[in-house]
Amino acid sequence: MIRLPNHPLPEPAHSRLVEYQGEIDSLPDYEARVERAKTRFGGLNRKGEPTFDSVKATLSKMCVGVQRCAYCEDSLADEVEHIRPKALYPDWVFAWMNYLYACGPCNGPKNSHFAVFAQGTGTLTNVGRRRGDPVTPPVAGHPVLLDPRMDDPTAFMRLDLVDTFFFTASAAPGTVDHQRAKYTIDLLGLNRREALPRTRRAAYQDYRAHLSQYVNERNQGNEPEHLLRLADEIRTRQHATVWLEMKRQHLLIPTLKRLFEAAPEALGW
Repeated sequence: MIRLPNHPLPEPAHSRLVEYQGEIDSLPDYEARVERAKTRFGGLNRKGEPTFDSVKATLSKMCVGVQRCAYCEDSLADEVEHIRPKALYPDWVFAWMNYLYACGPCNGPKNSHFAVFAQGTGTLTNVGRRRGDPVTPPVAGHPVLLDPRMDDPTAFMRLDLVDTFFFTASAAPGTVDHQRAKYTIDLLGLNRREALPRTRRAAYQDYRAHLSQYVNERNQGNEPEHLLRLADEIRTRQHATVWLEMKRQHLLIPTLKRLFEAAPEALGW
């Protein structure tokens, strides 16, 4: 996970979202707002609806790689994800900053699971609502889940490029930053889903091969336009976090150290 670029939603889509949110906020009862939020979003979030066609087109531009999921960076992003679940936070159902593009394997398990650091105590509190529970507002507090639109996840997590290709929390156990990283990794199954570490390993090998090709072809005196094309191919590949970690850890891994010493400009890509 990396921080996403925040593109503004074009008009008139932005104004329409504000209007839709106003409809929800005007209802006096929380339970009624929850039900209306779910049905209204479900009715609008469909192909051919101008506002959500614009939402999806803009979210797609913000994706890493070729429309990759903002959470796992592996699968096709084709679902409008509410970072704060609409079943818990109807006041965020049409908030542009609450949207990102995700894949089904991330969006489905996340569903309405959510946690906050409870206001007043700072205790990590799960606020998800189980079937049959009373529909009441969640405990107030700061979200635990890392939000790629607001947070830089790479400041909280590191990726092991030597062995497991698992994400780990960067901060010391017991700290807020550690809890946020661990909660995010566990909730989204970033290490638990067997395919993800394998694809991150493959992405690492792919990035390394492309960087080696760039170094070889530059040393052979290829035209600058050709080298720029090779560099652009690296910038737009999936699993952008793998590339970021390769740059961040290059002094610790001899193969990467040699490649980046040969092409120091790649540290700026």
